[in-house]
Amino acid sequence: MESFETKVTNYRAIFRILGIIILIIGIAELFPWVYAEATGDSGSVFAFRLCAPITIAIGLVMFRMIKTGRSRFGAREGYLVVALCWVVASIVGAFPYLLSGFFDNYIDSFFESASGFTTTGCTVADRGMLTHSLLLWKAISHWLGGMGILVFVISLLPALGINGQIIARAEMPGPVLQKTTVRMSDSAKALYITYITFTLAEFILLMLSGKMSVYDGVITTLGSISTGGLLVHPQGIAYYGSVYIELVISFFCLLAAVNFVLYHYILTGKFSYFVKDLELRAYAIIIAGSTIICTAGLIAFRGDSLGPALRDSFFQVVSFATTAGYTRTPYMFWPTVCQLILLMIMFIGGCSASTAGSIKVIRILVMLKMIARGCIRRVHPRSVVAVKLGSGSVSAPVVSGITVFLFTYMGIFLFSSLVLSLQGTDMETSFTSTLCMLSNTGASFGYGASMGNFSFYHPLLKLYLSAIMIVGRLELFTIIILFTRNFWSRNR
Repeated sequence: MESFETKVTNYRAIFRILGIIILIIGIAELFPWVYAEATGDSGSVFAFRLCAPITIAIGLVMFRMIKTGRSRFGAREGYLVVALCWVVASIVGAFPYLLSGFFDNYIDSFFESASGFTTTGCTVADRGMLTHSLLLWKAISHWLGGMGILVFVISLLPALGINGQIIARAEMPGPVLQKTTVRMSDSAKALYITYITFTLAEFILLMLSGKMSVYDGVITTLGSISTGGLLVHPQGIAYYGSVYIELVISFFCLLAAVNFVLYHYILTGKFSYFVKDLELRAYAIIIAGSTIICTAGLIAFRGDSLGPALRDSFFQVVSFATTAGYTRTPYMFWPTVCQLILLMIMFIGGCSASTAGSIKVIRILVMLKMIARGCIRRVHPRSVVAVKLGSGSVSAPVVSGITVFLFTYMGIFLFSSLVLSLQGTDMETSFTSTLCMLSNTGASFGYGASMGNFSFYHPLLKLYLSAIMIVGRLELFTIIILFTRNFWSRNR
């Protein structure tokens, strides 16, 4: 059992980390504040004049005044600080939406903020697009949430005497956390350097198109590299009418949906690790196969020619497979086979340790291997068959964890669909709205797709949907574990 002093020190460390998070959010609010001042966006100017200084001040006070010593930072503190990080970020990030007057209640503002930080990208705005300053704020929150604010903070933790590995286990998406360098703080720095490099590269390439303003380029870049899928214009990406822009966006969405650890292998000369990665190969096959089926479906059932069908299919498949949720064409009117393909890849999502959401390809691979093992053992009951990915075996604890995750994911999906059905919407709307939030894709079918937003839900259901977005971003257990009695037990 820990002493009272150790517990106090640990909770002080949690508050200090939250102080850093709040400080980062406050500094990030300076950018839309400056933009609002420059463009004369009076409502947003008032909001950011209040929010930015106050947020920075609160963050500084929490960081500077709460002192911590070097102490053991256990699993409980790790899970707690990660959960609190995303909740606090969504709470604090909601005030610009509220104080600007764009939303007339805090629940809608909180939904919009949670949608931003979790890179879900959906909205409850029922009176048109957000103002340019608020849209910039949402794009910045996408970018911060894409790689994870805590991934950046982890690089600062050694100075606080805290083991970043503990927090990273609860923060990073995917069943296995791989370190790119010896120290976790160095790994976090390497990941963010890669993330920033991709961001700058995409912005430059979009500017070379000659069809985007600097503002459009910034919003699109921050939205796509984070797989948030933020739109500048109601027409979506079709507004630009450019194959080049669509290819650039698709390319960087795919880069962001790949395991970022693989990029470290490339930089260190271990290119074979990248090429031989089983998850990456499977992901490429899923995208290629889905594109071929959707293209064939559009040609067979809608009479499209090969060129337009391939263009529409590739962009929409990449958008859904990376959980970016961009739209180029009204996919909700596609043939049923194409819609089902989009739904299936929404469930699968991207690779582990990427900015993409949903179940992740690696878990699907392990599930398929488990099914194959079950078939073999039906025929040979006494055989001992390991679950293998490539030349290596997957350990029993990892297999068990993935099995529990898949059952929990489907349980939350079905239960949440039941909760949303209390709104009185049809089954398609309830199911796809839940999947939209849980997978952090932001795109749905049914009434939500036809409306273009989720403002039709009751305020309590909007809160529930906000919680689902955060649960999906943190891969279920980081949030669920907080509601267990054992987590709060004095004996860990």
